[in-house]
Amino acid sequence: MSQQTKAPAPEQSGHTNRRLFARYYEHSSEGSSENFVRPLRREMVGQAHGQVLEIGAGNGLNFAFYRPELVEQVEATEPDSTMLEYAQKRAETAKVPIKLVQSPVENLPYPDESFDSVVATLVFCSVNDPRRGMSEIRRVLKPGGSLLMIEHIRAKGKVALAIQNICTPISRRMTGNCHWNRDTETTVIEAGFRIEQRRDIISFVLPFLMLHAVK
Repeated sequence: MSQQTKAPAPEQSGHTNRRLFARYYEHSSEGSSENFVRPLRREMVGQAHGQVLEIGAGNGLNFAFYRPELVEQVEATEPDSTMLEYAQKRAETAKVPIKLVQSPVENLPYPDESFDSVVATLVFCSVNDPRRGMSEIRRVLKPGGSLLMIEHIRAKGKVALAIQNICTPISRRMTGNCHWNRDTETTVIEAGFRIEQRRDIISFVLPFLMLHAVK
């Protein structure tokens, strides 16, 4: 039930070896961290409807949770070619049609107002230009369309934030440009979205946020 379109690979950021990270990420997908995130994915992805765009699909861990009674088709973008190889396998067993496209969120290959829902899980920590990426998401969403996100976010406590600031240069290099200290909720608001629902998942150094925003 899947198709794949490849575009020229974007320039790699920093010194991160993305192929090695993709292999590590795939290997860790059955670990304890994914056991924690999986119910959150199921809950958030299960709200997607109509024509869906998934941003930064990675190795396709969300694909199993799209509901065929709600979703017509999923366009799943991912800039990394190795991640796409893993995602292709999961797309083939999905319950909804999934088309894979190699593209960064900052330059989406879709017309304005193309999608009813956009899904982004654990991706905006690693986007090169979050403001531009969020603006692109808003552009391709239909009026009233839904943005469904799960992200780890900037800590509020001074000590936790200091730890995040110390760790971020390392995490950027070692884990696919991941920024521990990004204030993604502010990026969503500044892009012009209206937050309908939000939930904080408390953790000392890596708090999570689940949100449903509307264009």
